[in-house]
Amino acid sequence: MYFNTGITAGVMGGFMICIIICSTKRKSSTKVKHWFTIKNEKVIESFLKHHGALAQKRYKFSEVKKMTNSFKVKLGEGGFGAVYKGEIHSGCPVAVKILNASKGNGEDFINEVASISRTSHVNVVTLLGFSLEGRKKALIYEFMPNGSLDKFIYNKGLETTASLSWDNLWQIAIGIARGLEYLHSGCNTRILHLDIKPQNILLDENLCPKISDFGLAKLFPRKDSIVSLSYARGTIGYVAPEVCNKHFGGISHKSDVYSYGMMLLEMVGVKKNINAETSQTSEYFPDWIYKRLEQGRDLTTDGVIATQETEIARKMTIVGLWCVQTIPQDRPTMSKVIDMLEGNMNSLEMPPKPILSSPARLVPEFTTSSLQSG
Repeated sequence: MYFNTGITAGVMGGFMICIIICSTKRKSSTKVKHWFTIKNEKVIESFLKHHGALAQKRYKFSEVKKMTNSFKVKLGEGGFGAVYKGEIHSGCPVAVKILNASKGNGEDFINEVASISRTSHVNVVTLLGFSLEGRKKALIYEFMPNGSLDKFIYNKGLETTASLSWDNLWQIAIGIARGLEYLHSGCNTRILHLDIKPQNILLDENLCPKISDFGLAKLFPRKDSIVSLSYARGTIGYVAPEVCNKHFGGISHKSDVYSYGMMLLEMVGVKKNINAETSQTSEYFPDWIYKRLEQGRDLTTDGVIATQETEIARKMTIVGLWCVQTIPQDRPTMSKVIDMLEGNMNSLEMPPKPILSSPARLVPEFTTSSLQSG
């Protein structure tokens, strides 16, 4: 009996110790989390203080709630948080991005404000204001009535989404290229976007494209050509090989060029055909595209199209292939991309054949969990 009592007492004592330890850990974890939150808030406030000349207006979060009518109309949602339609005092419509409190340490907020505050270009979205109250962070942008490019090229909302003509696609491709050229060489501080994809290209009422979502951007002096990253950034399917594996080369403005090229191929509709024809094989898609180009076969999903439109599709495809070359040095600059898109088809050289297999298969350790995407 005494033996059983001793065991019971021992078990209960151990259980109580576990409760005390767990409670202490929980309190300690809460304190650490609170300390990091305060520290991050101070970092952000310090950043804003040192950028006192920012043209963007700072709003109270209560004003943000009011301008969105208590977040009534949601425009979209991603890993960063949600975007709502709103209206500022002047009656001007805006898009309000509410950043997830649990995501990151405020770096995405700083990246966004720091990047866009340095820009002024027709093909880069305008940041009108922001709100920062503790862990509540909001960014107020100009409203883009036609939404993002992905809904057009992926045929989202078939009944309500108008299809883009080949001339539309070509003009959009040139506009995005001009925006990237500006970020790479038109600012005092060079800006790498590092997350170029159709979801991050917004279209205004005239289908003028604007690059958005700078949460993963990297700023560095124009005299530097290579940057270092503390972690891999981007979205699988668009991210350049060198971002995954340093053996391919250094991370630079050519990494954005690769992402642009992948997007260009999607705009033409190449990947839709690839998915249908190569779903049972392991053929790397540049091999597939190159083979069809050499054979003079159709690369689009539209079937029979006019000669002029065929030329646009072929031109965009060839430029896209140049942009997704595996080695960064083999890719063109965005200035060269613009020249190729606007130039004569006869002067456009075929890119080299692909020399390596899919970057996604080359670097198995680079998984979705290691990516930071908006």
